[in-house]
Amino acid sequence: MSDIREQIFQELSKLEDSVARLRATAVDASKQTDLEVAILTQQVRNLRAKNARATELIDQSIEILGGLK
Repeated sequence: MSDIREQIFQELSKLEDSVARLRATAVDASKQTDLEVAILTQQVRNLRAKNARATELIDQSIEILGGLK
């Protein structure tokens, strides 16, 4: 009977270790996802700013070309 109880406690201990590893993995994945979202958000902001600047330059170019006609 004590062998069965010992085996049950060993299995529970293994299960507890597995759960702890899974929780750590989930936390790490969440942090990684947050970092990726932050990086992508900054990249989108930069691209929008560059797009706005490119639009301004194109508009200025069109004005200059219109004035040359």
